[in-house]
Amino acid sequence: MTGADGFIGSHLAELLVQSGRKVRALCQYNSFSSWGWLDQSPLKGDMEIVLGDVRDPAQMRTLMRGVDTAFHLAALIAIPYSYQAPTSYVDTNVQGTLNVLQAALDNNVPRVIQTSTSEVYGTARYAPIDEKHPLQAQSPYSATKIGADALAYSYFSSFGLPVVIARPFNTYGPRQSARAVIPTVITQLLSGSRRIKLGSLSPTRDFNFVLDTCAGFLALAGCDEAVGQTVNIGSGREISIGDTVQMIARLLQVDVEIECDQQRLRPDNSEVERLLCDNSLITALTGFGPGFTLEEGLAITIEWFRDPANIARYKADIYNV
Repeated sequence: MTGADGFIGSHLAELLVQSGRKVRALCQYNSFSSWGWLDQSPLKGDMEIVLGDVRDPAQMRTLMRGVDTAFHLAALIAIPYSYQAPTSYVDTNVQGTLNVLQAALDNNVPRVIQTSTSEVYGTARYAPIDEKHPLQAQSPYSATKIGADALAYSYFSSFGLPVVIARPFNTYGPRQSARAVIPTVITQLLSGSRRIKLGSLSPTRDFNFVLDTCAGFLALAGCDEAVGQTVNIGSGREISIGDTVQMIARLLQVDVEIECDQQRLRPDNSEVERLLCDNSLITALTGFGPGFTLEEGLAITIEWFRDPANIARYKADIYNV
């Protein structure tokens, strides 16, 4: 799997090990020999961990040898940074995906799971959002993910590569980066601040606990009927950013004031105002359904952040792009 060092990837790698799979985990190369979140994983000794980069096609061909299911999660994902460095997003998210697909084809990999994102839908034109909803590239990030998904489907249509495009909605949980809203709120409140800085509070999101997202990936990987399809992974529940902040404050038993920080606002036409998942397709295909309520998942996430060793990795006092 690619992106094993990241937030969702590290959880998925652990879940695969726990389910009895042999895991070859690709982490992005760096001179510190860091495996990202897998450095802290108690299961890292049960994985074959490799440092590399999806932008290298030759390395991808080597890593795909002997693989029966390729989970492709490696990507640049921060939307604000995509405004600053769009070329990097094309190189990693589009060219990197092409390299993974070609490597899988060259090695006759029996199943490829391409990781999409609900951001490709843009602001909902209707809700709940099913897989037929128009795609709207409201940020360079979402544009590159639309391109990556289109490449994945083209490899299914043109070459018969057995691809499933898994499209998770807003995943949260332990290990999520500080650029996301839920870690931003939790880390600011746990640092003692009662006046927190955020962008817009009105957008709504369909938040999914990370273990539910990973369970959706596994369900799709084992479903032959999903091949050649794009499938949403979501809860079917909608909540505004403002109400999410209040839920977190309630779980922490604190009062909170919110300050609008202009640098955290997306450009007007780039903000995705509403996301609500129609998860009927994945339910029909696999029987999948979320196992955690938002309140349950937030409570687990808060407890993880309470660990001093975990929260020490975050910079709550700055805007994390």
